[in-house]
Amino acid sequence: MVRNLLIVDDNPADVRYTVEMLNEAGIESDRHVVGDGVEALRFLRRRGEYADAPRPDLVLLDWYLPRKDGREVLAELRSDERLADVPVVVLAGSRLEAETLRAESKAADAYAVKPLEADELRRFAERLGGARRLA
Repeated sequence: MVRNLLIVDDNPADVRYTVEMLNEAGIESDRHVVGDGVEALRFLRRRGEYADAPRPDLVLLDWYLPRKDGREVLAELRSDERLADVPVVVLAGSRLEAETLRAESKAADAYAVKPLEADELRRFAERLGGARRLA
């Protein structure tokens, strides 16, 4: 169950589409959106205006972000013992790119191609949304 979902994406059209697919998939959650890697880390660490932010049950992380890219966000997230178990789905621009990212790094819980479809979001929510990382 995904109670709190963090979408990290700098493209408003992609965010709107993701929200539409979440609705189509029947995933009822509080959805939080940030547009770059620095804001993502501030949200996750509950800093500044995010001091009262909930801990996400799932993060949808675009790989290409301004200020700090997905690789940097994921590395910092996994190195922080308080956040290392937050489930993350990395979003890539193509299937080849997703496969390359998966081969280079095992840090994410899953890799997917944007735009995500409703069925795929539902599977991620069911598989990752209520579970914490074991490694």
